[in-house]
Amino acid sequence: MARAGLTAERVTIAGAELADEVGLDQMTMSQVAWRLGVKDASLYTHVRSLEDLRGRIALLAADEKTIRIAEATAGQSGKDALVAFANAWREYARTHPGRYMATQTPIQIDPELAARAPGPRRAVELTYGMLRGYGLAEPDLTDAVRLLRSTFHGFVALEAAGGFAHQRSPQHSWVRALDALHTLLDHWPPSREGDSA
Repeated sequence: MARAGLTAERVTIAGAELADEVGLDQMTMSQVAWRLGVKDASLYTHVRSLEDLRGRIALLAADEKTIRIAEATAGQSGKDALVAFANAWREYARTHPGRYMATQTPIQIDPELAARAPGPRRAVELTYGMLRGYGLAEPDLTDAVRLLRSTFHGFVALEAAGGFAHQRSPQHSWVRALDALHTLLDHWPPSREGDSA
């Protein structure tokens, strides 16, 4: 591929594709440069470092994942919204493992880039909006968000690592986990007195 037309966006997409293939932690700037048909030094005109590239991939992935979740949950509420949200999350993690990992790993992101990226902010809005359908308010909303993120990420991470060796299909367990989450959210325990922080 010719050097002409190289942009930060093209470098980010090439890095994201590579991260999906080899893993975010295994991706190097040299591999990205080779993929684009340029010398390593050419990349640094568009991204400052490997950490900067990972941050850009995280923002790209957050946008992509949020769009999928928004499309899946449009017009849904209650359990239907929860299931659609969870399935879109899991499917993104399965089809784009490197990009997904970028959204789950602490990465230094350029504050100016992060401020312009709608994905992370929209993800929070979608999650809180879906949970408000269960009648939750703060501080329960934050606790419920953390529960969902822990459950979804824990499941897809274990699944990707081959951590479910039992003969029962992971899909059956996934469906039952979502049933259990819906029941819990529908019967959320009241906050303890003084539990506002």
